[in-house]
Amino acid sequence: MSHFSATEHTAISSAAAVQLTDDERQPCEVWTRVMGYHRPVASFNTGKQGEHAERRFFTETQRGSSSNGC
Repeated sequence: MSHFSATEHTAISSAAAVQLTDDERQPCEVWTRVMGYHRPVASFNTGKQGEHAERRFFTETQRGSSSNGC
């Protein structure tokens, strides 16, 4: 079962069929959180952009329930 309406399914299907050339695309601005506020990565200096590119993402495993409630 899907949470999309029939109209949304039609829009998604037709959007998936659209193919753009590189000339028709526009750049995507990536923002990241730095020291409690958000900044565009493009405004970083060369070193900070390199650090951002080397970031590794992870997913924490969920802890099992313990008997002492902690």
